[in-house]
Amino acid sequence: MMIAIGMCLVVATKGIDLSVGSVMVVAGAVSMELLHDMPNTAGSAFLALLLALGIATVLGLFNGFLVSVVGLQPFISTLVMMLAGRGIAKVITGGQNTASVNGTFRWFANGYVLGFPVIFILAVLITIAVGLLVRRSALGLMIEAIGMDPKAARLAGVNRRGLQLMVYSLSGLLAGIAGVFATASVMTVDVSRTGNQMELDAILAVVIGGTSLAGGKFNLTGAFVGSLLIATLDKTVVFLGVSSSATPAFKAIVIVVICLLQSERIRNAFKNRKNTPTPAPETQKDLVAA
Repeated sequence: MMIAIGMCLVVATKGIDLSVGSVMVVAGAVSMELLHDMPNTAGSAFLALLLALGIATVLGLFNGFLVSVVGLQPFISTLVMMLAGRGIAKVITGGQNTASVNGTFRWFANGYVLGFPVIFILAVLITIAVGLLVRRSALGLMIEAIGMDPKAARLAGVNRRGLQLMVYSLSGLLAGIAGVFATASVMTVDVSRTGNQMELDAILAVVIGGTSLAGGKFNLTGAFVGSLLIATLDKTVVFLGVSSSATPAFKAIVIVVICLLQSERIRNAFKNRKNTPTPAPETQKDLVAA
């Protein structure tokens, strides 16, 4: 959910962020390495959280710098960070999976409040906060403007560079939160598997939610629902006993069907078929005349 919300805003600017999975593992590596050498206290947990999210935001800001200031294509810029991120995580952890113990940090992902998982409550609250930020202010309109027509937006006084720096930084921050959630649940960071291919799931959630990869208008509610659908689909695969080798094909089939149902041409075809009048049955008199 976190990376889908960040990806949705980046896509709205006619960009893409392929580095979210690597940013996740960097945030997890930073937090686990710090907690590994610190006492099991709430202060240590919050210090690790702030440091992990700060570094994740800086990585997102670097992506935004390459895109908005240097002028590189978003695909290339974030692809570089996707490849470099796991290398950074391996340098931080010495190439080893790092585990630590901290009750407060673990509570972030495994605790409950009023019977609801803390991780879900935090994710929903963050999603609502981002939604209010971009929909209750002119920020959302300006993001859509630079995705629709950057030149017209610039002539209208929209700060394209500042907005791109902001959305990529926000994407990095949200990916860092996702990385903290992922590592806090097991208190271990796996530099090879944490966040692996999560960028693809985030893009799928955004597309399923109705946001066009061509940029422009975005749908945060759709991205929210799309992320829930992807998560539900992952659980369904396990419940149905689909083998791990066939899981990607199963997910691909389901997602293709969903995208086809969203296609305007497909919907119009079903609508026209439904509205086509059925021929009246031939009466006995008509048969005799024939």
